Amino acid sequence: MAEFNIIEKYFKHTPKNSSTRLGVGDDCALLAVPSGYELAITTDTMVENIHFFAGADPELLGHKLLAVNLSDLASMGAKPIAITLALTLPAADEVWLAAFAKGLLNLAARYQVDLIGGDTTSGPLTLTVQAMGIVPAGKALKRSSAQVGDAIYLTGSLGDAGLGLKIAQGYVCQNPAAALRRFHQPDPQIAAGLQLVDYANACIDLSDGLASDLGHILQQSHVGACLDWQALPLSAAVHTYIDDTGDWAMPLVAGDDYELCFTVGADKADEFAEICDFPCTKIGVIEPASGLRLTKAGQTQPLTVKGFEHFS
Repeated sequence: MAEFNIIEKYFKHTPKNSSTRLGVGDDCALLAVPSGYELAITTDTMVENIHFFAGADPELLGHKLLAVNLSDLASMGAKPIAITLALTLPAADEVWLAAFAKGLLNLAARYQVDLIGGDTTSGPLTLTVQAMGIVPAGKALKRSSAQVGDAIYLTGSLGDAGLGLKIAQGYVCQNPAAALRRFHQPDPQIAAGLQLVDYANACIDLSDGLASDLGHILQQSHVGACLDWQALPLSAAVHTYIDDTGDWAMPLVAGDDYELCFTVGADKADEFAEICDFPCTKIGVIEPASGLRLTKAGQTQPLTVKGFEHFS
């Protein structure tokens, strides 16, 4: 199939979001940003043998590619409206394309996100999405606004996607399905992000591991933090993995959880506890002294482990 046949058959669809004025088919797409809102934009790329294994299920790839971008919008408190898609393909495999499009567009439909354009080229398998969302003007959640005394929270659970990766690499455990789903099909925390706009001081999504991602908040906010090991929301499967291997740092450094890590000040803590309708756990506190620390087995020590970073 030629480039424009691929676009027409698999990726052109009728816009569903009211912000889309013109979608696939012209040199540019057109979006309307509602009055009183700002446009949040993010881009993520997935490369074969770096972000996913060769021969990976294309339907799962389509889902994950979009999910990681929607997770970035969630971390800013933005409502997703549209995406562009750039595909670099070694061959125009129609079976692969149909499955990939299904995974991507099914998740897009769940959030009324329109695919409005992009590019298709030949080459090593590389997948890129640019996602756009809207957030009330001046209320976007940032990494740079954590305050000393803030409680640190985490949505969902920690380390399950990392366990899924370990399973894909050969670790054997009972009932691996849940961890593999967290690794291959993460759920972007859109609803949580929209609710946090009025309560969180700082926020980030966990793509490269809690230690690294929380570290970005600490660096940009010029603060430090202490985490409580006992408070970390670890599933029974992750606890079993730690008992089997002794690798207690895995849930702190493993990426791909795509949960939200955020801070809430004492002035909003009670109100937030009353209105919060999504699972989250208090895991630590923001402190004035720089650096990240961990209290484990009654002792507090610097946490120096790091998550994934390209070129490191």
